[in-house]
Amino acid sequence: MPASPAPRPYPVAVVGIGADGWSGLSGTAREALRGAEVLIGGARQLDLLPPECAGVRVAWPSPLRPAVPRLLAEHGEQRIAVLASGDPMFYGIGRALAEELGPQGLSVFPHPSSVSYACARLGWPLEDTEVVTLVGRPAGRLAASLYEGRRLLVLSADASTPATVAALLTDRGFGPSRVRVLEQLGGEAEAYAEGVAEAWTHEPGDRLNVVAIECRASAEALRLGTVPGLPDEAYEHDGQLTKRHIRAATLGTLAPAPGELLWDVGGGSGSIAIEWLRAHRSCRAVSVERDPVRAGRITRNAERLGVPGLRVVTGPAPAALAEIDTPDAVFIGGGLTAPGLLDACWEALRPGGRLVANTVTLESEALLAERHKAYGGELVRLSVAHAVPVGGFTGWRQAMPVTQWSVTKPSSSEVSSHMGDRR
Repeated sequence: MPASPAPRPYPVAVVGIGADGWSGLSGTAREALRGAEVLIGGARQLDLLPPECAGVRVAWPSPLRPAVPRLLAEHGEQRIAVLASGDPMFYGIGRALAEELGPQGLSVFPHPSSVSYACARLGWPLEDTEVVTLVGRPAGRLAASLYEGRRLLVLSADASTPATVAALLTDRGFGPSRVRVLEQLGGEAEAYAEGVAEAWTHEPGDRLNVVAIECRASAEALRLGTVPGLPDEAYEHDGQLTKRHIRAATLGTLAPAPGELLWDVGGGSGSIAIEWLRAHRSCRAVSVERDPVRAGRITRNAERLGVPGLRVVTGPAPAALAEIDTPDAVFIGGGLTAPGLLDACWEALRPGGRLVANTVTLESEALLAERHKAYGGELVRLSVAHAVPVGGFTGWRQAMPVTQWSVTKPSSSEVSSHMGDRR
């Protein structure tokens, strides 16, 4: 980790500024800017300041985040004010500065965010409106938030974002959704455009815009729930897919929690990792798949189902696991009999983490029974049957039963040190 910067003689003033510029700032925010020896911000934001703000003006370079510690160090003995769009602590530079300096190193002067302005203009309760940012993020992540009747606000990356959003809505079966674009919120040049996603023809407008969506699904839209167990037809696959009912049970056992990292080993179609990520926007996952064709399929499934942040590692396990961060949970859906795989996953798992392994073969089942005897946990057999026509009647068709071992790694490393002796 980088060394912490030396204590600063003055806290950094972080001033939120809107499209209304200097006139929209409070008296205390103006005083902070007048008193700054160094003013850091985007070129557009710096241009909003009057000549009475006499500090040296420094425009953020690109990429921005790596430049933060350098600029703070370069002006370490001076009074610094940093300009941010709207509320600095809402998808703003305030987060990066707090990570560098701690809350005690900042004086934050928030301005109403574009989201607050948008909800005020639309008459939408802020607490009932989901916000999705596409600033520096792939548009595909919006797909995870599309549900009939939901209201969404999208923070746009630039003037092209509204058309991108309309195209994505149409592609995902939400073409009838009402779309409104709100530009330059809070400023004298406020402007609006609206239409239906599938018939969107508006030319790009101002780069400072927010896209409001009232989600309406077409009759053909695939209905996706918010809990594990998406329909099997939601996935592109070649048969290597953890089927819906088994998948729901497996995710329930894995128990995803915000911020946690999953290893999905033997990814197949990526369904376990994808639904882990859909559980919470801060969840993280790595899908490991040795077949390059399947690895590409996992990437496409993740993009289509709204979790383009899924990392896909192409290569055989356990060798491909070496450079991946320590997991909070591991799912093994294939390759259990590969030499050293189960040992490597167990050793990598953090204390208190969960490991779940599924199999349909007798050879792998014997391996799981052995580990269950050595380490405990729970060994279950999951069986699903579907009703199918039998002549003029109806009968049951049994799917292959799945044997599942699940276990929580003890906080002590004593058990793992004997893993090799128990094989």
